[in-house]
Amino acid sequence: MTTGLDLRMDGVTLGYGGEPVLTGLDLTVPAGEFLVVVGHSGGGKSTLLRALAGLLPATSGRILAGGAPVTGPSRDRALVFQDDALLPWRTARRNVELAPAIGGARRAERRRAADDWLARVGLGDAADRLPRELSGGMRQRVQLARTLAASPRAILMDEPFGALDAQTRGSMQRLLAEVLEDAPATVVFVTHDVDEALTLGDRVVVLGTAGITAEFAVTGRHDHDRLRSEILAELGAVPARLVAEGAA
Repeated sequence: MTTGLDLRMDGVTLGYGGEPVLTGLDLTVPAGEFLVVVGHSGGGKSTLLRALAGLLPATSGRILAGGAPVTGPSRDRALVFQDDALLPWRTARRNVELAPAIGGARRAERRRAADDWLARVGLGDAADRLPRELSGGMRQRVQLARTLAASPRAILMDEPFGALDAQTRGSMQRLLAEVLEDAPATVVFVTHDVDEALTLGDRVVVLGTAGITAEFAVTGRHDHDRLRSEILAELGAVPARLVAEGAA
C-alpha cells in the first residue's frame, strides 16, 4: 500500500529570471496530510507546487521530501494540472498504462493495473474510448487513475477540478476522497474555491508573496461556516467587520 511522504520547505525563495515570486517560505506537510493552499491569482501557488515537484529549484533555502533534498522530479511526487494532459491518440486504458510502463511493468501487469484503476474511478466500461470521446469529468477521472497507477507517495494538484461544472466538481471531490482512503498519500491541493478547500482539506493555508500568512485546521463540517468567514477575511475577499458581524 502507498504510504504518504512528508514534505518540507525551510526559508525558501522561488522565482523566475531572477525575479522572486515567493520569499522566506516555511512549510511542513506531514506524511498523509491533505493540505489545501489558497491565495490570490498570481500569488505563487503553482510556483509552490512546481518547486515541490522538483521542476523549479529554490533560489535560497531548502526543499525536502522524506527528509532528502529535492533535486529534481521523482516518481514519488506526482504533479496534476487542471488540463488533463491525456495523450489524444491513446485510449483511456493506454493512458493509464503509461505510469506502470515507465516503472518497468510487463504488458499484462500494466493492463491489469490500468483496468483496476479505471474500474475504481467508475470508468471500467470506457477503457477503449479515446479522450475526445469522454466528457471533461471523465477525462479528469482518467487522469486521476493514471496518477494513482504510478503509486506516488505525494500528489501535487493544481486546481484539477477548476474547469468542471459544479455538479461534476462535487462528484470528483467525493471520488478523490474515496480513492485516497484505499491509496493514502500526502496531498498538496491548490484551489481558488474556499468551499472546496474545506470539503477536502485536513488543513488550509493562505499563501502570500511573503509566505504562509495564515493556516486553519479543518476539524469538522460544523466548523465550515466559521472557517469560511475567517479564510475569506484573510484573503481580503470581504471586510473583516462584516465577517465579525456575521459570526456574532
